[in-house]
Amino acid sequence: MPWIAEAGDDTFAEVAQRADLPVLVDFWAEWCGPCRMVTPALEQVAQELAGRVKLVKVDVDRSPALSQRFTITGVPALMMLNEGRVVAQRVGAAPAPQLREWVEDTLRAPS
Repeated sequence: MPWIAEAGDDTFAEVAQRADLPVLVDFWAEWCGPCRMVTPALEQVAQELAGRVKLVKVDVDRSPALSQRFTITGVPALMMLNEGRVVAQRVGAAPAPQLREWVEDTLRAPS
């Protein structure tokens, strides 16, 4: 699934920041119940918007530098990147329709 990828401290620049598409970054942790609940919704949104957005999952416990760089204080934390720049952020789980609406609103917003 090319529209879903994983990244860490060493691969984030290549996988997310240099992506040809806008990127939905999911900062998550294995121990986080809401993270596990939102994963299927995020994957559904990524599938529905394949070719328009790329989902990149970042495990905060394995990527402390990214967590610090983006000031991640709670998970799940979602971030939209466009051309490597943060253009939107939200914290917490939500159902797929809400997530899709947020992503599409972000895609429509002027950069």
